[in-house]
Amino acid sequence: MNLTINVVNEGPMKSVVYLVGEIDAYTAPNLKEALIPLTRQEEHHVEVDLAEINYMDSTGLGTFISALKSSKEYSSKLTLVNIQDRVLRLFKITGLDEIMDLRASIRGGSE
Repeated sequence: MNLTINVVNEGPMKSVVYLVGEIDAYTAPNLKEALIPLTRQEEHHVEVDLAEINYMDSTGLGTFISALKSSKEYSSKLTLVNIQDRVLRLFKITGLDEIMDLRASIRGGSE
């Protein structure tokens, strides 16, 4: 199981994290290592593009919960975009869709 992580800085206050593969117990630590430092930058907006994620387990959800807590602590913003239905279902079942900023498209919604 592999996960490719590509962080693209779109200016001094915004980063987009493109993910390809699966988020599970094996790959989640690498995602957390890439994601948490971005959320620790004050007023930074971090978008995570999940368009190419076809599988995620509870470890992945835990990683995003940690990133959400970090973003609140450091006054940054975390947005998850382009979520496939299968993965979105996990967020809905756990109620995380109520507390996390989930978007249908990476350029959609208000900034």
